[in-house]
Amino acid sequence: MTSDPRLGRPTIRQLVFPLLIELSVGMLVGMVGTAMASRISDAAGGGFALANHLFGLLFMIFRLVGAGVSVVITQNLGAGHRDEADRVARAALASGTWMGGLAALLAALGAMPLLQLLNAPPDVQVLAAPFLQSLALALLLDAWNACMAGVMRAHLRNRDTLLVMVFMHISHLALAWPLMHGWGSWTGLGLPGFAVAVIVSRIVGMALHLWLWRVRLGLRPAWGDWWRVRRAQLWPVLHIGLPGAAENLAWELAFMVSVAAVGVLGTQALATQTYVLQFNMWILISGMAIGITVEMVVGHMIGARQMRQAHDLVRKAQKIGFSLTLLIACLMALAGPWLLRLFTQDPNILEVGSRLLWLSILLETGRTFNLIVIGALRATGDSRYPFYAGAGSMAVVLAGGSWLLGVHWGWGLTGVWLAYAADEWIRGLLMWRRWLTQGWVPHARKTHARIRAQITSVH
Repeated sequence: MTSDPRLGRPTIRQLVFPLLIELSVGMLVGMVGTAMASRISDAAGGGFALANHLFGLLFMIFRLVGAGVSVVITQNLGAGHRDEADRVARAALASGTWMGGLAALLAALGAMPLLQLLNAPPDVQVLAAPFLQSLALALLLDAWNACMAGVMRAHLRNRDTLLVMVFMHISHLALAWPLMHGWGSWTGLGLPGFAVAVIVSRIVGMALHLWLWRVRLGLRPAWGDWWRVRRAQLWPVLHIGLPGAAENLAWELAFMVSVAAVGVLGTQALATQTYVLQFNMWILISGMAIGITVEMVVGHMIGARQMRQAHDLVRKAQKIGFSLTLLIACLMALAGPWLLRLFTQDPNILEVGSRLLWLSILLETGRTFNLIVIGALRATGDSRYPFYAGAGSMAVVLAGGSWLLGVHWGWGLTGVWLAYAADEWIRGLLMWRRWLTQGWVPHARKTHARIRAQITSVH
């Protein structure tokens, strides 16, 4: 048993800042990758985006447990139950092995069928399939890295995870250009070269995470920790992770349906969406950083029975996140015509892309509600409501609306973006209402009772 972790807890600002930098570096790498791919061709840019969408969808397999690991650890740390937090951390490694391995196998064997399901144009399929297959090993490595980074964040070690990600991404970018475009007389590997750079950088990340676990947390994984399933520790993780993964999977599937609608609109539309989404990621990172941090801190507060403080924290964080998102989205829309020229000179893509960036103001302010409140709800133990309340909107508004507005009514990408915005606002307002009416409080009480029962059984 350790001392009360509330003593000396870092402030939200101290935790958000390194996480914001970490996410920004990750976004920058994604943008650079898209720019490198677009230099090959617009089809390569579209193929790069589709393969990465599928990469994210397959990674949802790991999210079955990954979404709950950090929450359960923060709850135990908040209650002063460090021993159980360490057992959950070790159990997470085995889940990364099995879930990440399954995702890697699906990427290696199912790349072409998955791309065909998305109605990817033939010229895009030819480029995206080998790229996704090359990323298969990276899925397993990312599962392990996500486990270890999640544990570090649960201990509020955001600065340490920032350093890992910076070194990881530097090694990635240093290798990506020569592997993709060649060096000297060597012509390079094209998109698979980017995947090779990803794999090497993830190995670097693994080595650094293992070192930090030993130095900062005193954790030294044994061989059995990498494969032995510990049911007692994974049950509360699955209680949080299964609904969280279901909610994420529902969104990913609905989004893939919308991407299929864009695929019907043609390669140019797919490339336009790819480029605009790169800038959208920059708009949402402030809300994302605040949301992840709020989830970690609320988890500690729930473990320590500080429910009033948790309620006030989320209300304040929501106001800050919404204001920042609105400001950044407006700036991005104003700079849109110049920013898009980083990827293409096609006048049609520039015109439509600029319009989508203005619509992104509506889209991303709605998304902020979800990023912040859903994380807070998970941290309290109220993990099922986001899925139950949002699944219908994802299926009908996000997926169905993209086809209805974008394809059937002929509004093109503008219609797809309006469907995105409507879905985010519907779900965001539902989540915000749940928090304000304190529907999460009974779940928080059950969570604390479970933790106290665990402590009693150990002693």
